[in-house]
Amino acid sequence: MCGIVGAVARRNIVPILIEGLKRLEYRGYDSAGIAILDGSLKRVRSTGRVAELEKLAVNLDAPIGIAHTRWATHGVPSERNAHPQVSGGVSVVHNGIVENHDEIREALQAQGYVFTSDTDTEVIAHLVRDKLVHGAPFYEAVCLATEELQGAYAIAVINEDDPDVMVVARHGAPLLLGLGDGENFAASDASALIQVTQRMVYLEDGDRAAVSRTAVRIVDATGRSVERPIQISQLSAASEDLGQYQNYMHKEIFEQPMAVANTLEMVTGASTLVPELFGVDADRVFGQTESVLILACGTSYHAGMVARYWLEGFAGLPCNVEIASEYRYRESVPNPKALVVTISQSGETADTLAALTHAKARGHANSLAICNVPESALIRGSSLRFLTRAGPEIGVASTKAFTTQLATLVLLAMVLAKQRGRLDSQQESQILHSLRHLPAALSQVLGLEPQVIRWAQELAPHHHALFLGRGVHWPIAMEGALKLKEISYIHAEAYAAGELKHGPLALVDQDMPVFAIAPKDALLEKLKSNLKEVSARGGKLFVFADQDAKIPAESGVDVIRMPDHAGILSPILHTVPLQLLAYHAALIRGNDVDKPRNLAKSVTVE
Repeated sequence: MCGIVGAVARRNIVPILIEGLKRLEYRGYDSAGIAILDGSLKRVRSTGRVAELEKLAVNLDAPIGIAHTRWATHGVPSERNAHPQVSGGVSVVHNGIVENHDEIREALQAQGYVFTSDTDTEVIAHLVRDKLVHGAPFYEAVCLATEELQGAYAIAVINEDDPDVMVVARHGAPLLLGLGDGENFAASDASALIQVTQRMVYLEDGDRAAVSRTAVRIVDATGRSVERPIQISQLSAASEDLGQYQNYMHKEIFEQPMAVANTLEMVTGASTLVPELFGVDADRVFGQTESVLILACGTSYHAGMVARYWLEGFAGLPCNVEIASEYRYRESVPNPKALVVTISQSGETADTLAALTHAKARGHANSLAICNVPESALIRGSSLRFLTRAGPEIGVASTKAFTTQLATLVLLAMVLAKQRGRLDSQQESQILHSLRHLPAALSQVLGLEPQVIRWAQELAPHHHALFLGRGVHWPIAMEGALKLKEISYIHAEAYAAGELKHGPLALVDQDMPVFAIAPKDALLEKLKSNLKEVSARGGKLFVFADQDAKIPAESGVDVIRMPDHAGILSPILHTVPLQLLAYHAALIRGNDVDKPRNLAKSVTVE
């Protein structure tokens, strides 16, 4: 969730570091800093935006340096806690959490080291310096220091006495190298480096590397020299431009038809659904699957909750959906024949990665990763994988990553249903037709934006809201409430509509806006009764209803008519106006929709 950029070159690398930090701003941060070697170690830090740091660094000029955007974990957001942290001539940037930092701090303080921050990162700087003082060469000093660290880390280190090399290391947090011509780079995210190179080397857990202008030397966790494959990143600088949009979230909401079309490209021209969509070994794995265990966090968890309805209803497979951060800390009952499905936009979410590791340790042999980043740790750690092709998602609040996850999960449910003899050829043809039409249907829903804006204007002055849904649309209501909380800072809760009378109905009055999802499905009549309960208590209803749902607009009930009911794909379409509602409410309230307070894009700490 923090951002690292480092560079070693023959030219001034300060503009490269600053531009790299700007491209990592979407991940969320509360301070930023840069350290360079120009005869001596120089450092500037700021609690403002990267643009403020850029002003402070305007006179810096050096061929080697490291930079960082920090999202506070240990120590409040402040200049003293911002990275890089230093010890003498050693400077360190760090993503992750050093779990044993208290013990290391006490030992170093006993040796006379003085701490000037509250961060766990400062112990790394002092540890490296201590190894140098005791005679270890720079590269070895970093390696020895990392051996004492417990927890997750990705670090980049420079040293005043070794001005031609940067040393990096990773364990449990992402880090990659960028290869240039007579210059080399390091970063926590490929997007930070696409300005200078598309040739990337993804480090594995335990890897340490010495990076100079002309070479990179990598050793693995055992100390053995290794070569990691060079991959050509598919990112481009143009893909991250705003174009006609004023911010990334709006751009990404409107990119959803294309993102879903790209994700479904392999099936839109096909006449049949095949397991191999999910990997060469999928046919065998799916044939052995007796149940499904979905592990995810946040928005991806909501996608998994939707998938449970599809997997159980169409494929007839028992499905359990777990919040990844909770799953690994309870005594679950493993089923070795369960398929473990992990869902993540970044593929680097620490809780999800740890949950996958825990599932494997519990005897789950088969895993499927659904992810938007092909080089991610989650993809590399799974036996099967499906890449959503949403493209870069810069806005912290996920939009197109969510809808592409849902499209992928529909495919998974249908493939498993077919393999289990629960999907005949006519049904298969119908679902393929619906999937081909989905991008066009999403475009139609985006046309509802002017109506949604009017609702957002009514919603924006409020401090609370309720969201209601039933069946497969209940998780979509949860996602709508989450979006509103994330970017508008309006407190919102979502309930299965039938639960209203079991407590939440006490909250309903004329000051509590209630938003409901009303597709024409088997639960529509039940939902209508629940909505009557709201109206009877003086609540104001805002209903997203299918054309033929027969919910009239009347006093106290506003209705936005959705395009024709999309059947199994209805949850995907109903997601979009909820995104627009949160987006416009946040704009009206004057919030930064791309960088909401206290949040980060890729949560790489537990």
